[in-house]
Amino acid sequence: MAASAATPAIPPFPRLPEFPHDFVWGVSTSAHQIEGAVAERGASVWDAFTAVPGNVKDGSTAAVACDHYHRYREDVALVRDLGVDAYRFSVSWPRVLPTGAGAVDPAGLDFYDRLVDELCAAGIRPVPTLFHWDTPLAVQEKGGWLNRDTAERFAEYAAVVAARIGDRVTKWITLNEPAEHTLLGHALGQHAPGERLLFGALPVAHHQLLAHGLAVRALRAAGARDIGIANSHGPTWPASATVDDTAAADFYDLLLNRLFADPLLLGRYPEGIGELMPSDDLDADLSVISEPLDWYGINFYQPTKVGAPLPEGTATEFAGIAIPPELPFSPRQIEGYPVTDFGWPVVPEALPELLIAFRDRYGDRLPPLVITENGCSYDGLDDQDRISYLDGHLRALHRAMAAGVDVHGYFVWSLIDNFEWAEGYRQRFGLVHVDHTTQVRTPKASYHWLREALRTRRP
Repeated sequence: MAASAATPAIPPFPRLPEFPHDFVWGVSTSAHQIEGAVAERGASVWDAFTAVPGNVKDGSTAAVACDHYHRYREDVALVRDLGVDAYRFSVSWPRVLPTGAGAVDPAGLDFYDRLVDELCAAGIRPVPTLFHWDTPLAVQEKGGWLNRDTAERFAEYAAVVAARIGDRVTKWITLNEPAEHTLLGHALGQHAPGERLLFGALPVAHHQLLAHGLAVRALRAAGARDIGIANSHGPTWPASATVDDTAAADFYDLLLNRLFADPLLLGRYPEGIGELMPSDDLDADLSVISEPLDWYGINFYQPTKVGAPLPEGTATEFAGIAIPPELPFSPRQIEGYPVTDFGWPVVPEALPELLIAFRDRYGDRLPPLVITENGCSYDGLDDQDRISYLDGHLRALHRAMAAGVDVHGYFVWSLIDNFEWAEGYRQRFGLVHVDHTTQVRTPKASYHWLREALRTRRP
């Protein structure tokens, strides 16, 4: 589609409710989805995955993506003009350490040095994520996240990054969505590295959590503070009140929510899970995994309705993902709500439901929360549906805070349209439209709406 430079209309939405004066407003991106410059870094699992025909729905790759590597100043200017406080980006592990360990690529570190300097000069707080799914291919060839050694290599990489940019970075994220990387990348084969291990992927979960804990220790040893993680969570709704459906929903909730929160916040796995993990000393591993956090990040998009497995021979697909019949649950469509272009239901009230449940479950073990991702896919520059989505979720978030949930920040996904993993360029989550042929950036109506909403809030 051709983008116009004309400013789309901004609807007369009521002013947002008042958030605390020190509440952090931000936008998010990730390295593989926007940087491009593939020839200027080491290979990642996503380079290998996208090279296989059929793995990406539109046949595209992220070789150029949004060319952020060369256009980062333009993108930082977009963040500055939006008026947010912080920019969440990710550091590409194979750009810093092309083989995942050993020799550092000075050019890779130089890029993030320049990016952080540019953000600081613009008055924007840099918030780097150390891992957003782009495992170095050389690490994968040695077993990847199935190999315990990968956790050690990740901690070494974290120390390298902290030594270079830690003097200017005051907020850190270790991992992004280890649940999705485990499920989609290793259990179902829908994402890189494309493994279909089903429950054989559980070691991937454990080793990512261990890597997180080791990275927290490495960051603290380097003098870093204000460290968190970005986990994806959402309420799980049973398809019905039957015993089979509620049991299936409980198991799904355990795998997608508690498996990745309980070890971090409680220092233990849910009952029956710990003995499945590959460890000679699980208690020692859990003491590393549960290193105290300064805050806990939640990526929220939607609730999930789950029921018992459907009858044998019934094809099951959820959000474009084929669900194997061997799984003891079956995600179902949620009806009665509008959906995004991705087919995801828009349910703002599910956000306070989730946050209040977290507060009640984890109590004083729960550090302050940050919404590290929330957003939606809609096409077009005049993206009124995105404005409605963001407005509704921010109001719902405010209600959760009024109910006593301690939330310190909110990051929109995403700043710009990007390479959306196995969807390629078919889904557009950005506040800014990117023409992936010309690389022209055009702020959408939602960008102007958010800028105005933030401007009218500030003194």
